Amino acid sequence: METVVIALGGNALTIGGKLADAKTQLNIIDNTSLEIADIIGQGYKVVMTHGNGPQVGGIVMQNENSANLTPAMPFDVCGAMSQGMLGYHIVQGLQRAMRLKGHEASPVAVVTQVRVDPEDPKFKNPSKPIGAFYTEEEARALMAEKGYTMKEDAGRGWRRVVASPMPVEIIELKAIKDLMEAGHTVIAVGGGGVPVYRDADGDLNGIAAVIDKDLASERLAQDLDADIFMMLTAVEKCYINFKKPDQKALDTMTVAEAKEYIAQGQFAPGSMLPKVEAAVRFVEARPGRKVIITTPEKAGAALRGEAGTVIL
Repeated sequence: METVVIALGGNALTIGGKLADAKTQLNIIDNTSLEIADIIGQGYKVVMTHGNGPQVGGIVMQNENSANLTPAMPFDVCGAMSQGMLGYHIVQGLQRAMRLKGHEASPVAVVTQVRVDPEDPKFKNPSKPIGAFYTEEEARALMAEKGYTMKEDAGRGWRRVVASPMPVEIIELKAIKDLMEAGHTVIAVGGGGVPVYRDADGDLNGIAAVIDKDLASERLAQDLDADIFMMLTAVEKCYINFKKPDQKALDTMTVAEAKEYIAQGQFAPGSMLPKVEAAVRFVEARPGRKVIITTPEKAGAALRGEAGTVIL
């Protein structure tokens, strides 16, 4: 039984990149869950991860806008909230989909901590925008009052930015493995996991950061010694010369080709680039593995070799 780690993008849980209400979000997840249920029904052992960018941004805005009514939670807690919310919805979606497909369902969501290095150089240059837009005056007041790092975001206003450090260790890894061995479909490492670090006493503490979901999912796939790592996103395949007259879809890509395309700047930072980088790391670690990049709707077809880009 091959193990497949399936990473579902956070924007795939929205409509047009905009936040959905709970019912609409659950409907979106239901459609994706039917594809996942088919994959489970084919005999694959599935572990799911998911993004949370739009959702955690919404939670942060709710915190900021209601601070006069209830204490605002720190960013790591907001990440845990988004993991719980999306994990709950994905569990419900899989339960329904498995019932419709006639398969036994036993999904479980694990709110997952991921350890980072507080000395990671990326903490010295926070760059990941989160939360609401502010005027320059409001942003400077927040920097003075709360110590936030704020930057102007492409002419749209000022936003808080946090670091995006590399994932070092998945804290709940043993629990995830135990649940898999017991026959559960596990949903874990949501949004890249809640970023934590160990203090001098060895205790875990939350830290304001966003761990890239694809890199954290790849770390999980490595630790589980998965056979296939699948990333589900907004486009069916990887492209070179994307949105140019000579745009070309890639059915397959070797690690050597992927590295060359990365050097050429073919993949956009914050979009396809981290996915291809994660693919290279995963495939290089053990011969015979593969990575698939496609849309949620094409997940089953991609596993059959009928869609998506395969990195070998």
